[in-house]
Amino acid sequence: MSATLELAALQGDIKALGSIGYGLAAIGPGIGVGIVFGKGTEALARQPEAAGLIRANQILGFAFCEALALIGIVMPFVYGS
Repeated sequence: MSATLELAALQGDIKALGSIGYGLAAIGPGIGVGIVFGKGTEALARQPEAAGLIRANQILGFAFCEALALIGIVMPFVYGS
């Protein structure tokens, strides 16, 4: 009986580590979003006439970075069974 309780406690610890791992993995998309908007602002300052194209690329880059974060949220539910 105690082996079963130890196994249950170990599985709980592993799930907690998964949450910590996702928290650490969320740093990557955060840095990516910062780089996308920082470089986009630099590009707008250098070539204001290309604002439409630059803004479109900024939004696309933001969407890709955020998609990585959303995939990271979903994966523990998919593989955590």
